[in-house]
Amino acid sequence: MTLVTAPLAGRVIGLAAVPDPVFAAAMVGPGIAIDPVREPSEAVSPVDGVVVSLHPHAFVVVDAEGHGVLTHLGIDTVQLNGEGFELLVEKGDTVARGQGVVRWNPAAVEDAAKSPICPVVALEATAEALSDVREDGEVKNGDTLFGWQ
Repeated sequence: MTLVTAPLAGRVIGLAAVPDPVFAAAMVGPGIAIDPVREPSEAVSPVDGVVVSLHPHAFVVVDAEGHGVLTHLGIDTVQLNGEGFELLVEKGDTVARGQGVVRWNPAAVEDAAKSPICPVVALEATAEALSDVREDGEVKNGDTLFGWQ
């Protein structure tokens, strides 16, 4: 089983509360979202694996079991064209759980009239494949969010 951990600090909310219909309906996959602390920070890898997709606002890390975990930094943040985001790794890099992937500032995202809420999604998974899904509460980098069979 893969343990997926928090890529950033904040308050856990359900995907249904994400202000984007695709994430809210779990069309991309099941998971949770984090309403991040409003301070400059690093979004870290939620699993050990390889960075297979990397954009300023989102990244996917695939672990040794082939599980792809998407971390999406804010909603509609693609419209910021990378402004306010700093990539710390490159596509194809092997990363360790907790290693910084993107430096960003959720408060700046909010100032740009975008939601800083961050979905953390198990790609190509079913809700039944996830266990011990954290539903609420405060998290910090590295706290367990869910297990993936």
